[in-house]
Amino acid sequence: MNLSRSGRKMASLSGLRLIMEDIATTIGSATGKKWTNLGIGNPAAIPEVQDTWRRMTSRALNSSFSEVSCGYGSSRGLSDLIDAIAEYFNGRYGWDVTPRNIVVGPGSQMLCFAAAALFTGLGADRDTRLVLPMTPDYTGYQGLSLVPDGVGGIAPVVQSVGERSFRYLFDEPALDELTDVGLLLLSSPSNPAGRSVSPDETELLLAAAVRHDVPLVIDNAYGAPFPAIGGLATAPVWDERVVNVFSVSKAGLPGERLGFAVADERLIEPMVSFMANSTLHAPQLVQSALAHALRTDALDTLVASVISPFYAERRKYAETLLAETLPEDIAWRLYASDGGMFCWVWVDEEWFDDLRLYETLKGRGVFVVPGRYFFVDAPDGEGRERHSRQCFRVSITAERGAIAAGVEVISAVLRDMRAESVQPTR
Repeated sequence: MNLSRSGRKMASLSGLRLIMEDIATTIGSATGKKWTNLGIGNPAAIPEVQDTWRRMTSRALNSSFSEVSCGYGSSRGLSDLIDAIAEYFNGRYGWDVTPRNIVVGPGSQMLCFAAAALFTGLGADRDTRLVLPMTPDYTGYQGLSLVPDGVGGIAPVVQSVGERSFRYLFDEPALDELTDVGLLLLSSPSNPAGRSVSPDETELLLAAAVRHDVPLVIDNAYGAPFPAIGGLATAPVWDERVVNVFSVSKAGLPGERLGFAVADERLIEPMVSFMANSTLHAPQLVQSALAHALRTDALDTLVASVISPFYAERRKYAETLLAETLPEDIAWRLYASDGGMFCWVWVDEEWFDDLRLYETLKGRGVFVVPGRYFFVDAPDGEGRERHSRQCFRVSITAERGAIAAGVEVISAVLRDMRAESVQPTR
C-alpha cells in the first residue's frame, strides 16, 4: 500500500526528532556508560510542582471522577474548566471573554495543528502556507502542515550586543513581501532562544496580519500567565485576529497533554469543530484538575513562589557557567534571553558546525541540540545560512552538577575543534 502525499509528509520525522531519537537510542543501548543530557526538553522535576498537581488531581478524582472520566464530554472542553478560564482571564487581564471564545485541546501543539489545517493549505482562491515570522522557533511547528512545503519561515536580523551577547530582530521587509501566507505563528518566549515579543513587535505582527488578512497565533507555552518562565512576562494580547494558545506542560504536566486557546469566536468555532472531528475532546480528568488549580489560585501561587524563581536561578547559574567556562579566544555569543528553558549559543567561527559539535560531544557522553533544525527556509546571503549552522541549544532543566559537567566538555570540544581547524594540510 502507498501513502498519500500528506501521509508521506506526516510519516516522516523532522531533523530534530531524528536527533531526539538518536539521543534516546544511544542512552538506552549503552549500558553502564554515564551520559550528560543537556538536550532534553522536559521541564525540571520540581518537587513542589509535582506535589501541587498531585493534590489537584486527587481533588479532581474525589470530586468528579465518575462524571469526567467515565463519560464523553463537550468538544469545546469541560464546562467547569471553560468557565474557570473565562473568569481567570477576565479577572486578571480585564478581558471580556465567554465560553464561546475558548477551546480546550490535547496539548497546545494540537491546537496549533488545528489552526494550521483550518487556515493554510489548498484554498479555493489560492494556496497558502503557515509562516513563522521569525526563526529559529519551535521545531514542532514544521510538522503542522499536511501539505509538502506548507511551512515557511523568515530568518532573523542578527544583532550583536556587547562582547558576548546577541539578539534577533524581525525582518520587516521580508514580512511585508510575503505572498502566500495563510497563518502567522510564533512562540513567546521562544524555543530555543527564549526571545519574548515586545508590545511594539506585537503591533508590527498584527499590522502584518491585517495586511495579509490572516490570523496570528501566539503560543504562550513558556510565557504569561503560566508558567511565566522569564523576566519579561509580557501579558497576552487580546485582538480579533490573535489566537492566544496556552499550555500546562511547562507548568509541570507535560505528559497530560492539555492546552487551550482563547480568541475571537469566529476563530474559535472552527477549532471546536476540528476537535470534534479529530479527537472528540481532550482528557477530562486533567481538565478538572486545572479548573481547581485556577479557581483556588494554586497555579498562580505555584508560578510566583516556585516555577519562576526556580528557572530564574537556574538560568543565572547556566549563563554564568558558560561565561566563565567557554574559551575566551573563540567568538561565541549567548542569546540575551527573556525566558524559556534553554541557553542558545552562537559560535561565530568559520570552522564551527553544529552537527559536528553534536557528534563530537556525543562521543564524549554529552548531548546538546544542533541549531539548524530550528530554522526554516534560511536564505543565502548576509551570513544567515551560515548562522543557522553555528548555533546550539543547551537545556537548563538538568541538575546543576550535570550542567556544570556538560559545559566543561563543551568548552573542551570547542577548543579541539578550533585546534583541528588550524592544523596545516598535508
